Amino acid sequence: MTSSMKKYFRPLVIISIVLIYLIIIAGAVVRMTGSGMGCPDWPKCFGYYIPPTEEAQIKWQPNREYQKGAIVIINEELRIAPKNFISKEDYNSENWNSYTKHDYAKFNVWHTWIEYINRLVTVLSGIPILLMFIVSFSYWKTNKQIPVFALITIIAMGFQAWLGKVVVDSNLLPFRITIHMVMAFVILAILLYILYQTKVQVSLKKISRTFKAILIFSVVLTLIQVTLGTQVRQYVDEQIKILGESAKSQWLNPPTLMFYIHRSFSVVIVLVNVWLYLQNRKLQLELTKFHWVLLCIALEAFTGILMYYFDFPFLSQPLHLVLASLLFGVQFFILLEVFKQKSAMIPS
Repeated sequence: MTSSMKKYFRPLVIISIVLIYLIIIAGAVVRMTGSGMGCPDWPKCFGYYIPPTEEAQIKWQPNREYQKGAIVIINEELRIAPKNFISKEDYNSENWNSYTKHDYAKFNVWHTWIEYINRLVTVLSGIPILLMFIVSFSYWKTNKQIPVFALITIIAMGFQAWLGKVVVDSNLLPFRITIHMVMAFVILAILLYILYQTKVQVSLKKISRTFKAILIFSVVLTLIQVTLGTQVRQYVDEQIKILGESAKSQWLNPPTLMFYIHRSFSVVIVLVNVWLYLQNRKLQLELTKFHWVLLCIALEAFTGILMYYFDFPFLSQPLHLVLASLLFGVQFFILLEVFKQKSAMIPS
């Protein structure tokens, strides 16, 4: 691997980070629209690599060639073909096996394609990450951490794909959805670490242990807040199933204890990050990204207010999660600047 390949590395890392954010956005849209089971199987969708566009495609049909793994809906149940065959004039149950991983058997073309696009974005994100891993070996002599963490990213993406399968097979079990989302944050953190390793690093003033400790605390608070938010979201999902899409004013009426904890945590997050911002200015630490931290917090609070007081306006839910992921990304990068400020510079 020649040193000239290094010029492609940072762009590949940045593209990978952007695609991870797109995955988070797509996942948030899937959650907002209730499309998580739009494709009831994995990695295919109703047994196809390109999903159906109308319900007739997944209804049993006579004199049709079915491939192994094809799925149809019979009597509101999923049936899967155990082998290749051509159907006769009458339905023969011996040609089909019951789909036993879950009992969800509905088709909605919008839900199916929203979930399919979510999966497609995930697959596409693997391309720059794989290329990043290959190019990372150009740094082997100068910084072995870069190819090692590039490999960890590949492994993490594989684990995330497996988690996606587990989530679908469990019919969107809440705990597994939360793990799936947190894993996206972990991958984002790894990529940011790799990006920082290739950055021309500027010396900062000596930073106190107290400031560093509070900074770590602020990142942990963000992760806890995101996790609490997923629990609130799960309650909202359950309310939607009971009350319907049109009863938005009733989704959080009355609010749950988890909602109040989630809202109270936001106050703590604001206070902690304002303190960090003011200390940064007072001590002239030149951590300029704190402006973005406060902006993300303000916008996230705004979308939270919209959801609660204005009955979940369109796109307010995915925006709320995306802003949380942006906040985490900026905070984590500041964390790297503070704790890795004495690292050696990486040759270009």
